[in-house]
Amino acid sequence: MTTLYFESSDEDDLRKTGFSKYGKHQCPQIFLGLLVGYGGNPIGYDLFEGNIFEGHTLIPVLEKFQHRFELNKPIVIADSGLLSKKNIDLLSENNYEYILGGRPKNESKEIQAQILKLSLQNGQSAVIQRTESQRIIVSLSQKRAYKDLQNRLRGLRKLEKKIVSGKLTKSNINNRGYNKYLRMEGEVKIELDYDKFNEDARWDGIKTFVTNSKLKPDEIINNYRQLWFIERAFRMNKTDLRIRPIYHRLRHRIEAHICISFTAYTIMLELERILKANKSTITLSKAAELTKRIYQINVMLPSSGKTRQYPLTMDEQQRELYLMVLKKT
Repeated sequence: MTTLYFESSDEDDLRKTGFSKYGKHQCPQIFLGLLVGYGGNPIGYDLFEGNIFEGHTLIPVLEKFQHRFELNKPIVIADSGLLSKKNIDLLSENNYEYILGGRPKNESKEIQAQILKLSLQNGQSAVIQRTESQRIIVSLSQKRAYKDLQNRLRGLRKLEKKIVSGKLTKSNINNRGYNKYLRMEGEVKIELDYDKFNEDARWDGIKTFVTNSKLKPDEIINNYRQLWFIERAFRMNKTDLRIRPIYHRLRHRIEAHICISFTAYTIMLELERILKANKSTITLSKAAELTKRIYQINVMLPSSGKTRQYPLTMDEQQRELYLMVLKKT
């Protein structure tokens, strides 16, 4: 699920102001639910009013897609944004299996202690029983550990600069982001809690997954990684295809706008597949640029009345792209 906002202040039955992840609280928006298959191939989408809570659309979207495409109950895979007791209960009540991104530092002290006692090596995973029906899959990645460390160091340096410049006040003493490394010394002095910073190093590289599925740990992790395709789909639609902001007002025009974007994304993925299959050095963005300068003329033959297409002169890269698409490898 993602939100798409409109450059307008007017609301209607579909366009509603609601919580915006992008700070566009004054702009009406809609919810877009996207269904993709293995490898990111788009299957379908649906639209919802913009003022509903994201969790409320989950079961209706799943049921609608199941009915529409005659699917069995899918395994629901989502990031930690869906990790709440209410959402988990909702999935369980409707008999869905799920794999959700975990928040290890938010687990009980007992679970946290079990996680930190694990002696995992790079690429290894372990299982902790969370409840009778739930497991926590714990994995360790040295690549992720390095990234976590660099992010923490970057946050620490920013705080150090703000302390030196005197830009921090008591209101900054909270647990939001890297502000958790701040503490009060006396009544007025703000300083960094380096002990807390060093303690967090214990969590570097650790990723957890909460699941009720019977799949093996490596299958849980590999399935969760498929989320990348959804994230990529939304990113490509919002950047490369510029699906937002939307300037339309009438519902049928809004639906047409989304349909065109969805179709363009499908074509984009197929073009990417063709380029990879042919081991071409042409990128998607370069292909889009090349096609803007490819022209053809349509000629109607007077004797038969049939129409034929003749492409005009192309450069080497344009011809390479043209022949690859015609071949449809």
